[in-house]
Amino acid sequence: MSHQAQPDIPALTAAAKALWSSGDFNKIARQTMMIAEDLCRAADPRPGERVLDIACGSGNVALVAARRFCDVAGVDIAENLIERAKLRAAAEGVTVDFRLGDAQDLPWPDGDFDMVTSAFGIMFAPDQKRAAEEALRVCRPGGRLALANWMPEGFGKDFFGVHASHAPPPDGMPSPLIWGTEDGIAGLFGDAVAEMRFERCSGFAFFRSPDHAVEVFSTYFGPTIRALGVVGEAGAEALRTDMRAVISKRNRATDGTVKMETDYLLTLATRA
Repeated sequence: MSHQAQPDIPALTAAAKALWSSGDFNKIARQTMMIAEDLCRAADPRPGERVLDIACGSGNVALVAARRFCDVAGVDIAENLIERAKLRAAAEGVTVDFRLGDAQDLPWPDGDFDMVTSAFGIMFAPDQKRAAEEALRVCRPGGRLALANWMPEGFGKDFFGVHASHAPPPDGMPSPLIWGTEDGIAGLFGDAVAEMRFERCSGFAFFRSPDHAVEVFSTYFGPTIRALGVVGEAGAEALRTDMRAVISKRNRATDGTVKMETDYLLTLATRA
């Protein structure tokens, strides 16, 4: 009887760190700022509440919560993004406890936060169950979780599907799009949440043209940079052509510019 090899979580985590440290994800995250605003509007963290943003990137959600006078912390695996988040907080004159760390091993005690959030971040942790357990562990009983995740349909299927078709993910890396399904979230959180609410939402990413969008992703977005490295010079044009097709398909602008619809699943849950 053959046994499926267990994924090498440390190796996959190292690969994920290298992926998100490459390029400059802040250039991409600027296009999801409206989603950070929408997430906080829906989750409604209150002034004085302790809020943790997991896989915070350059700080979008954390900064929105800090503007509400919440007591905010953010953690990310990429040092360059934590440094950018600190610069953004300083520029806005807000205090956020940004730390370098791993969503699978959070450096805070049990029940330390009133709200735990993540926007397109925790979903990329290689050990999904462990990341979910850690998010639940640091959220107090009765506290809330608010997540925005790409779905296995719509933008998530189109955009990440193009990357996977040209450059398959490392062996053992689970699909992050599991976090964008109701069943997936329910399986990860189980009985640790008392209630969950789901809503399909949309944001928009703006570029000067489809070619400009492809160039921005090719220059700054870790998954695109990785895919270009895998396919090499011989496959680069085919990858860019397929990306351009996806961007044009998702484009809602009619003036030659890009207003790319980025639909996602919003999950709001209460810690049991």
